[in-house]
Amino acid sequence: MEPIVLPANQPADRFYAGGRRIVEFRGSGWPASHEPEDWVGSTTAVLGHAPDGLTVLPDDSLLRDAVAADPVAWLGEDHVAAFGDDPALLVKLLDAGQRLPVHAHPDVPFAAEHLGLAHGKTEAWVVLEPATVHLGFARDVGADELAAWVRDQAYDAMLEAMHTLDLAAGDAVLVPAGLPHAIGEGALVVEVQEPTDLSILMEWASFAIDGAADGHLGLGFDVALRAVDRRGWTVEEIAHLRGATAADTGDLLPDAAPFFRVERWRGGRSVDPGFAVLVAVDGAGQLVAADATVPLRRGRTVLLPAAAGPVTLEGDDLHVLVCRPPAPPRTGTSHVSRTLT
Repeated sequence: MEPIVLPANQPADRFYAGGRRIVEFRGSGWPASHEPEDWVGSTTAVLGHAPDGLTVLPDDSLLRDAVAADPVAWLGEDHVAAFGDDPALLVKLLDAGQRLPVHAHPDVPFAAEHLGLAHGKTEAWVVLEPATVHLGFARDVGADELAAWVRDQAYDAMLEAMHTLDLAAGDAVLVPAGLPHAIGEGALVVEVQEPTDLSILMEWASFAIDGAADGHLGLGFDVALRAVDRRGWTVEEIAHLRGATAADTGDLLPDAAPFFRVERWRGGRSVDPGFAVLVAVDGAGQLVAADATVPLRRGRTVLLPAAAGPVTLEGDDLHVLVCRPPAPPRTGTSHVSRTLT
């Protein structure tokens, strides 16, 4: 198996604006006003709109089906032993053409209990273009207060109660499941996450979606809002979520390891084998595998099957992100719980 260059995979008619920056980053395509996400190497469908979001391979088959048919070749023996044929990873390019609404995602226990799913949606952002974001409440918020904000669509009150961060290009931020957040207008990020499309909307008044009907995962807000972390986070705790900066290489977010891994590399080097999604952030060069050489430039995305083996990056000014599923446990150990506290 060889590395596979992936074209853009942008689900149409999302409820918020964006898409131009993805087209500019990739250097190809036509911008659309409501295609703000590019689902890269995806075996996850848009909730309620399958097959939207699923990656189509060059032979017109779905990556989801190819992995299910030969999981060891795609994911590796150790991964399959630990996680079965679940790639346990979703990578997106996200262009916020407008500020995203305040929302949160359920964690693993909530998703298992209420939705029968193995994954929640812890995520992380690696910033490509600077942006302001809102992340976590700065004070404790009561259940009744939050429910009233949602009922009255009092998004100004929500935003005032949240931490505000100004992120620079190259920053990496971990967003634990449950933590309310809103990405600001102008952001372009590589979003690495658990492989679900689960969002609980707390704001929708200015967006093209019926949040009262579609914002609670079919659970009703009395249940869905229990997944929201209402605790007041300190400045220091929020700062800890903001991990690597542009100068850092290697593992950018060690605390994300129970859910996924994201590495940043510059210049020439070897890359360990294993299922991964590579995003070329800047520069130019090539990826060399045993049986193939893939040219790399800014905006190119490449799917790395485990059976492709180790690969080598060549190019002095090359800058890439390598996004991986969680590492399988070592022999004789149990895998770390996929829950953040």
